[in-house]
Amino acid sequence: MSESVSPPPHPVPAGVRAAASWSWRLLVIGALVVVLFIGFLKFKTVLVPVAIAILGTAMLVPVVDFLNRRRLPRSLAVVLSMVGVLGVLGLVMSFVVREFINGIPELTSQVTQTVNTVKTWLIDGPFKLDAKQVNNVGGDVVDFINHNQEKVTSGALATATTATEIVTGAFLTLFVMIFFLYGGGQIWEFVTKLVPAEQRARVCAAGHAGFGTLVGYVRATVAVALVDAIGIGVGLAIIGVPLALPLASLVFLGAFIPIVGALVTGGVAVLVALVTNGWLAAVIALAIVIAVMQVESHVLQPFLLGRSVRLHPVAVVLAIAGGIVLAGIVGGLLAVPLIAFLNTAIRELNVWPGELATGVDGDGAELVGGVELVAEPDSPTWDTR
Repeated sequence: MSESVSPPPHPVPAGVRAAASWSWRLLVIGALVVVLFIGFLKFKTVLVPVAIAILGTAMLVPVVDFLNRRRLPRSLAVVLSMVGVLGVLGLVMSFVVREFINGIPELTSQVTQTVNTVKTWLIDGPFKLDAKQVNNVGGDVVDFINHNQEKVTSGALATATTATEIVTGAFLTLFVMIFFLYGGGQIWEFVTKLVPAEQRARVCAAGHAGFGTLVGYVRATVAVALVDAIGIGVGLAIIGVPLALPLASLVFLGAFIPIVGALVTGGVAVLVALVTNGWLAAVIALAIVIAVMQVESHVLQPFLLGRSVRLHPVAVVLAIAGGIVLAGIVGGLLAVPLIAFLNTAIRELNVWPGELATGVDGDGAELVGGVELVAEPDSPTWDTR
């Protein structure tokens, strides 16, 4: 009876083979990420307005659904909601810009007075610094402020992009939002036709779940930003800090970048209080900012966002940092909503088959299996979430 001969040992250890298998797969994934990033940069002028339009749709679609359920035609509900939001935004922005322009001279005067006071303290105080050097440094600061008032005022709303790109992006955002609010569901169902037929219903359900997360995220973020802006703005106005309203508006905008945005804009408010009203006002402003941030972290976000939307703070900070490095402020703004969308969509894909977590009825396959896309209004859904 012949004995079985064991095969010779593989010349490459199993651990090295496993590492090599992982490595080439990770390289392929990394190459895909690089290609997607290059494509984003190439078409950033188009993709960024579309992304902002999706966030705007997530904010307004509950209002449109609410009006639609009250027998108002969906097209009219879309028009009313967008006109109302644009009107309020225009009034607030015009008021804020006017307050900013009117407050710059007073702020410059107070900063100049503060610089002169600090100069005197550095020369006559315990440090006994050289008067000539201190006067040179203080004079440079005052001259810089006085000679750049016009630039600061005229460039308050300037960005790295050109005015043409801003206007084009704004019109594209509004145009896309109209159709997303009216029939975004049909658009998504049409897009899912790119997916193999056996997976369409699954992808469609994941998209619904992810968008539901965006609805909750944007609604909660707007509420949190309003509380931050009102709390910090009222506090700054009580202690007499100049430009309290523009600073509150800055806090409101910063709150759309979780954790980092409110912290940075609150720090700006404390700095303005320091250079205009002294260290006592700065300490009070700092206490106000900390109190508002504590209410936001421990009350508002857990209550409004809920466990289905909440992300770990490490994931939030890393996402914001990566977004800012890759795409600047816009990247920091869009990073967390993107992570929240993917988190919910992937979880929805993992639990399939079964009852849809979004509450949408189970006829997704019939919805995406149609032959052509018909521009019909969506049924009201998101206002009941």
